[in-house]
Amino acid sequence: MEEQHFSQRERLLTSSRPLPDFDVVAAHGAWLDLADGRRMLDGSSGLICTNVGQGSDKVLARIQQQFSRAAFGGPAVVQPHSQLELMDRLCRAVGRPDDSVALVTCGTLAVEVAIALAKNIARTRSSKRRADILTSTLSYHGMSALTLGLAGNGVRRPHPEDTLGLGPAFPPPYPPAHPHPHSACDATCAEEVAKAIDSRGAHNVAAVLIEPVNGTTGGAFVPPDGYLRRVGEICRERDVLVIHDEVLTGLWRTGTALASQHWDGSEPDLCILSKGLGAGYTPVGAVLVAPELAPVLRHKEAAALPALGTMATQPLQAAACLGVLDELEAMDATALQQHGEQLGAGLRALAGRPGIRDVRGLGHLYAVELEPGLLWTVMEQAEARGVFFYPFTGAGDPRSEGLVVAPPLTSTAGDIAFLTTALTDAVTTLDDRA
Repeated sequence: MEEQHFSQRERLLTSSRPLPDFDVVAAHGAWLDLADGRRMLDGSSGLICTNVGQGSDKVLARIQQQFSRAAFGGPAVVQPHSQLELMDRLCRAVGRPDDSVALVTCGTLAVEVAIALAKNIARTRSSKRRADILTSTLSYHGMSALTLGLAGNGVRRPHPEDTLGLGPAFPPPYPPAHPHPHSACDATCAEEVAKAIDSRGAHNVAAVLIEPVNGTTGGAFVPPDGYLRRVGEICRERDVLVIHDEVLTGLWRTGTALASQHWDGSEPDLCILSKGLGAGYTPVGAVLVAPELAPVLRHKEAAALPALGTMATQPLQAAACLGVLDELEAMDATALQQHGEQLGAGLRALAGRPGIRDVRGLGHLYAVELEPGLLWTVMEQAEARGVFFYPFTGAGDPRSEGLVVAPPLTSTAGDIAFLTTALTDAVTTLDDRA
């Protein structure tokens, strides 16, 4: 085989894109300072994670304080003071003050731990056998072999021989992933979940795993009113647990502490958090377990708790997360709501423009769906105007594509105005193509 020579950048086996990388020399809040003197607004919170912006003094102070004590200590050996403080603060912050919590190193592992805990609960409480986990055909739950096999991300779906025999089980309540004769999806679309459970046999199903608001596979689809409540009812009727994957949406990304809190009666049995908790300062994941279920995990007949890993939210990680919670709790709730409304109004004004197929979302999480083939053109035009976004790919044929618009929650009204003006100007360049 002919020897090939790769550049230093090519030798780093990581994702890339057809546009130049940014050479960042400094970052603060929602802004990146580039080596060529330009400033770039982060319109997607990095990978939809830097919820409190960059350069946080509160996060730095927490890390420095913990660093002076100890950088590492296994919680089975050293008293987990910072982890316990994080658990209590986090549970209170999201309105689940009595939950038990497993702290891990990233969102993917948090999903895997949530699955293991759900199977453990199901088998101990109900003597279930297979303990299947059911997901939708438009979903993403992580990058491991297990989570990729379970979920419905078409672009990232493994080779058929590598799916571990797994796959999504029901369509989500979003077109075009759930075509039906009605003009739009509604709460009755939850009956697809009932069909999926019943086809497997409820005695074989441990849990339904869903994103309460769709993330980057499809792009910020919001469920119909009553859908999440009905999914919960269907699962309770069949003694099946509900797991909400709020890796992307948790901690005020959609305007509420948890995305499910937009709808009454939609509380899950287990909830997964990650991106907004670490906020780009540290990798972290958390699984919250409802208080009525946690005792099952300590039952003498229950299997051992899943291994959480050597670096499972060690003290420095916990300290960074506590700094993030300090920032989140210091936010002006009224301003957060107003800025989310400002963002939504500015983006919805794009609807109907040439090249724009749809605008959807809530809070500080929106998607601007584009006509096929326009994604990188609009991205390039936006970056020329000083703002960048995260691309998404979704459903349908040809597969939908567009921009995820998700600036840091700490963005000012001026930041939001800059973002929406730049994107509007970028989209205007499509008018000549119409």
